[in-house]
Amino acid sequence: MNSHLDQLQPYPFARLREAINGIIPPENLAPIMLQIGEPKHPTPKVLTDALTQSLNELSKYPLTLGLPELRQACADWLRRRYDGLTLNPETQILPVLGSREALFSFVQAALDPIADEKPVIVSPNPFYQIYEGATFLGGGEIVFANTTAPRFLPDWSSVPEDKWVRCKIVFVCSPDNPTGSVLKREDWAELFALQDQYGFIIASDECYAEIYFGGHKPTGCLQAAAEMGRSFDNIIMFTSLSKRSNAPGLRSGFVAGDEKLLKPFLLYRTYHGSAMSNPVQRASIAAWNDEAHVEENRRQYQIKFDRVVPILRQKFDVKMPEASFYIWLQIPDGDDLAFTQELFRATGVQVLPGRFFARDTEHGNPGKGFVRIALVDEVEKCVEAAERMVAWYQK
Repeated sequence: MNSHLDQLQPYPFARLREAINGIIPPENLAPIMLQIGEPKHPTPKVLTDALTQSLNELSKYPLTLGLPELRQACADWLRRRYDGLTLNPETQILPVLGSREALFSFVQAALDPIADEKPVIVSPNPFYQIYEGATFLGGGEIVFANTTAPRFLPDWSSVPEDKWVRCKIVFVCSPDNPTGSVLKREDWAELFALQDQYGFIIASDECYAEIYFGGHKPTGCLQAAAEMGRSFDNIIMFTSLSKRSNAPGLRSGFVAGDEKLLKPFLLYRTYHGSAMSNPVQRASIAAWNDEAHVEENRRQYQIKFDRVVPILRQKFDVKMPEASFYIWLQIPDGDDLAFTQELFRATGVQVLPGRFFARDTEHGNPGKGFVRIALVDEVEKCVEAAERMVAWYQK
């Protein structure tokens, strides 16, 4: 087997299962699961209707490039969402089986460990673990840029010069998982300046871009590039319907950006066997074309934050995320693992220790002392979870 597999670490949820193994929560309290970012809102009917109405197309082989109608729907959504952003659906958009699959496979297609002499991928820390696994299995080296309070954005200056000169890809996640931070225009400008200096690819993970508050839409990477008069050279963005449309099981998203990157990526995917089935494409078209369910989605998340945050603030220093459905909660005593275990033992509420999202560096583990709370369940359950947390911590 591939020896790079030995470098992979257990996924955060596997580590959580091990950490709470044997812990029995109170019998009179039903568990409330806030540890996984899996939307619990209903999948919109406009999507499910389109899916079921096209099941007869399961008899056809789908094209890896996707239906023209799907690529056009993605282009139309980009134009609406990012203030007139214009991409060519024929060459600059490619349907994928969810952003997770595409983030991983893009690295496999982009890295050439022989020609690039141990290519480097730079990632935020904390981070989405796919970035690390994709790097290892592509034969690369991952280098972390630690994030620090209060904004929890990557500190690019923490990356050594000798790593930048070998850097092939920089991963960014905005809105960020797990912290909910957002790159603003000036943050993109800083990253673009580094790109001009070192020539790396920017891989922008934007799957939470539709969950924001107060009408403050996060600026996307391609949008920022266009507004600054830059080309899309060496930029690729990833997005999906999982969070936007409450459809994590659909496994549908798309990538967009530099056509010089997407053309060989399409070739790779053709051999990889990653074509999206036609019924899923039809459902995706309906989802990307509909905004009503997305607005309702944001409204429900806003209600949850409006009710949960004041409760938690009775005992914790809670910061509202700039976007996403996560609370990145700092633990007063700093031991996020013990907090998670004792919280589950006493209340049945599950959260994720921040250290599971990060790696140890010479400056420590930037996830230690935090837990991630995913406000994905129904409003009353999220409220009850917050009340249990406060009551337990008061004791």
